[in-house]
Amino acid sequence: MYSILLVEDDEFVCKAIEIILRKQDYIISIAKNGQDAMQYLQKSKFDLVITDLMLPYANGMELVSKMRNELHLDVPILVLSAVTHEKTITEGFDIGVDDYLKKPFNPSELASRVKRLIQQKEKNTI
Repeated sequence: MYSILLVEDDEFVCKAIEIILRKQDYIISIAKNGQDAMQYLQKSKFDLVITDLMLPYANGMELVSKMRNELHLDVPILVLSAVTHEKTITEGFDIGVDDYLKKPFNPSELASRVKRLIQQKEKNTI
């Protein structure tokens, strides 16, 4: 089974994503803010991180930057956010985001992107 860290402060969105991904047999850990996410990342190994950009304590971009530059994690990162500014999206890709999905999202598209990112990681590990 694959393990996913979901970083999302909106309870409704969090629950919806959790239901979608648990149906696909993923193990989900939830962090409500960037600070909690960093603690999870320092203690556990994940196959994928899904994060919002607008988070308390450390926003999604800060989290991605710390994951790549301080923790040196190569785990795939999917940003799931209502922020649609092209500059923000390209900045995310520049600092190490692997994929971006806009809110509101289609559940089947989320499941498909999650599966693809994990499969890509598997191919790169072999």
